[in-house]
Amino acid sequence: MIVDSSAIVAIVLREPRWEGLVAKLAGDEPCAVGAPALVEAGLVLTAKIGKRAHGILSRLVHEASLAIIPFTDEHWPLAIQAYARFGKGRHAAALNYGDCLTYAIARFAGQPLLFVGDDFSKTDLTAA
Repeated sequence: MIVDSSAIVAIVLREPRWEGLVAKLAGDEPCAVGAPALVEAGLVLTAKIGKRAHGILSRLVHEASLAIIPFTDEHWPLAIQAYARFGKGRHAAALNYGDCLTYAIARFAGQPLLFVGDDFSKTDLTAA
């Protein structure tokens, strides 16, 4: 299972249904996060809770045993395709830059995506 930044932010900020997200991370399925999504989550959390975001995020990655997937040559074409198909102003999913990078990570891995919101549900990815 691939984890999107939206799920990470929801867990850390204890947004509605955060406990269900934690339960999925604690399940038997191996979990991973794309490096770009980790950066995006870190930026959002730093804006919302300040400097302590880095430590909280590091602890979550460690405690959830999240593997970090680098963004590579295999991913960038898929990210461009995601924008062409599902990008903001082109499709109801309205994927932004970070969403397209996460889409590429999940698509290449062939794994379901754990996310919050409606954007990815309007794509061809499987929801976790």
